[in-house]
Amino acid sequence: MKIAFYGSSLLSAYWNGAATYYRGMLRALSEKGYDITFYEPDVYDRQKNRDIDTPDWCHVVVYEGTVEALKTAAAEARHANIVVKASGVGFEDDLLLDEVLRAARPDALRIFWDVDAPATLAELRAAPDHPMHRSLEAIDLVLTYGGGQPVVDAYRAMGAPDCIPIYNALDPHTHHPVPAQERFQGDLGFLGNRLPDREARVEQFFLEPAARTPGQRFLLGGSGWGDKPMAPNISYLGHVGTADHNAFNTSPKAVLNISRSSMAENGFSPATRVFEAAGAGACLITDYWEGIPLFLAPDEEVLVARDGQDVADIMAELTPERARRIGEAALERVLREHTYAHRAIEADRIFRSAARRQSEAAE
Repeated sequence: MKIAFYGSSLLSAYWNGAATYYRGMLRALSEKGYDITFYEPDVYDRQKNRDIDTPDWCHVVVYEGTVEALKTAAAEARHANIVVKASGVGFEDDLLLDEVLRAARPDALRIFWDVDAPATLAELRAAPDHPMHRSLEAIDLVLTYGGGQPVVDAYRAMGAPDCIPIYNALDPHTHHPVPAQERFQGDLGFLGNRLPDREARVEQFFLEPAARTPGQRFLLGGSGWGDKPMAPNISYLGHVGTADHNAFNTSPKAVLNISRSSMAENGFSPATRVFEAAGAGACLITDYWEGIPLFLAPDEEVLVARDGQDVADIMAELTPERARRIGEAALERVLREHTYAHRAIEADRIFRSAARRQSEAAE
């Protein structure tokens, strides 16, 4: 089956946190026989900051950030059996969704794939006249990369025929253990861009614990933090390219995951970095969110902090030996249960079931 997938970017992770998810899911689906074309706009300097070449498992069409080019790209949806419009493409999202739905064949499976469901739902609740409300009537299925039952219930209440989470996972091709590098060595590392709904939590879970533990070295990677006041024991690395993520995860004693506010409040939304760190065999400390045990066992495969003091206390007691044991256990768990190959089996089942229901309804 042919999939036309409209998303932010497959080729660039620059200001594009969904890239890892897209790459893992679509590579795994291609291995199951799907013929995939990914359409992405040339915006936000992403094409100037590509971090992968065009893969052999997916066709990629890069179109100009103009309405005319958008409409031309959207018209290509007519060739696909499955048409996917992702959230957060970054250029005229509402128009793109309308054009893609208009172009899709009557017998095509039309999917809205939400890679930031809590934020999307908050936007829809705040705007009863949002065009997305109308589009939900024409969509066959909503998929999300997290959110659990609260997101499922919310989308169904808004009129979506169905909503199914397909969670983030590990792509062992790209995230795996590597030798430590001296430039990333330290006690605790955090990797994340500076975003409005994350900054306060980074202050609470990373910057404040660092200030309270001056004898330890903290590493901060990600864009936008250059003018942020921080303790002298924090080494700010700036943007860390995806080619260095494995080394960043394996070199410090532990790495930290800090969820965006909307994801933490909703729960059941493990970030891609959770699986990237676990896949590298890192000892992961994560802020608390509901649903963690579905993915990693607290105290055995992951350490959980409810506030900055918890982070400081964990770091004060964490030995290299225990950190190594936790990282090894996390790696074993994600390889056993949480790879994109596992998620692709689920997605394939969902696609085929939805297509079958569609065919039966047409008879």
